[in-house]
Amino acid sequence: MSSLRMCFCLLRYRLLSFTNCQLLGASPMDFAGIASLISLPIERIICSGLKMYVVESKGGAIACMLLALFFLGTWPAIMTLLERRGRLPQHTYLDYTMTNLLAAVIIALTFGEIGSSTPEKPNFIAQLSQDNWPSILFAVAGGVVLSLGNLSTQYAWAFVGLSVTEVITASITVVIGTTLNYFLDDKINRAQILFPGVGCFLIAVCLGSAVHSSNAADNKAKLKGAGYSPTSNGAITNEELRNLEKGTGIIEEAKAGTAEFLLELEKRRAIKVFGKSTIIGLSITFFAGVCFSLFSPAFNLATNDQWHTLKEGVPHLVVYTAFFYFSVSCFMIALILNITFLYLPVLDLPRSSFKAYINDWNGRGWALLAGLLCGCGNGLQFMGGQAAGYAAADAVQALPLVSTFWGILLFGEYQKSSRRTYVLLFGMLFMFIVAVGVLMASSGHRK
Repeated sequence: MSSLRMCFCLLRYRLLSFTNCQLLGASPMDFAGIASLISLPIERIICSGLKMYVVESKGGAIACMLLALFFLGTWPAIMTLLERRGRLPQHTYLDYTMTNLLAAVIIALTFGEIGSSTPEKPNFIAQLSQDNWPSILFAVAGGVVLSLGNLSTQYAWAFVGLSVTEVITASITVVIGTTLNYFLDDKINRAQILFPGVGCFLIAVCLGSAVHSSNAADNKAKLKGAGYSPTSNGAITNEELRNLEKGTGIIEEAKAGTAEFLLELEKRRAIKVFGKSTIIGLSITFFAGVCFSLFSPAFNLATNDQWHTLKEGVPHLVVYTAFFYFSVSCFMIALILNITFLYLPVLDLPRSSFKAYINDWNGRGWALLAGLLCGCGNGLQFMGGQAAGYAAADAVQALPLVSTFWGILLFGEYQKSSRRTYVLLFGMLFMFIVAVGVLMASSGHRK
């Protein structure tokens, strides 16, 4: 073995040991035998010392949840920004789904391949050839419902707004999904803490709907005061459309929250919302919430086999293998539906083509970044859930706290709204803060 390879192997081993000890909360006593390994051959160090990088401590799980919370709350803001600049959501979502899958592949080939493969915890590559189809199907089902949910929210953001959409979908996810995960995880989370947290999320759903209704009434009053009827089509010239697609125009000159701002936003955005019933947006939002509530329990079944569908002796899917199959199915559904929507658009969007998508580079970098953030966020959520219980990991559904911050900062949501809207908005965010704290406090430890 060359000296370069020996240095690489030793560095890889020390980095893993440091990461496990420092980031995941492991005790230094867990690595008491490291000193005695230094004098052994490098090959023996690798075989006896390295093991798959798996989050095992409660502290490490919470760290994963917090990082996932930031990632999962940021990528919707990027997608909303592109839609408001006039980019077709089908184009954006096709870009997004590429890097979303790429994130899963990178995680599987790095974290999932660290250390030696063992019968109890096989590495990613080793597990691909095992007879674990029942668990794979659960992971695939989770990817399907997540893809449908993400695709639905892409349209709901335009109708209901980034903040309210995220609040309602996340709250439904927690109310249904967390309850399912609690029983699937053999009740490792403390029920007396967990379910009051679920109740807080349920209250947030109601407040979120009230915020949307109040803000819609405020916007209608602003437009009426400016002499504009929301039933008009807001048509503009082709030249104006080209300028808006490039991100130019006069929307920046109008102050956020004014009638002029709302009019210019309607002209430039890809999805036209004036004159459409708010029931459409809320219906899409609730459908997305139901889809989101099912993907985590499906992933839980894929990695822990609570229904005993695997043959005797076949190991459970490790998080990284399950996440790979999960992301592949998510990618396939998104690819099929969005290519279909290019030629058969919904909600009065203009017809496009695959060639037009390939040539549309406006905002592509942002869309690719959104997919990468979402993929990494989902992976971190599952890593934390495997350690501390998937019910507690649903604390990442507090992502509307991050999305609301971006919504107010980037899009001027709720500016110049009524006092009633502000009171409801504050109540909604307060209930979310309480709920996420309670959910994290209910974290248990998987045996």
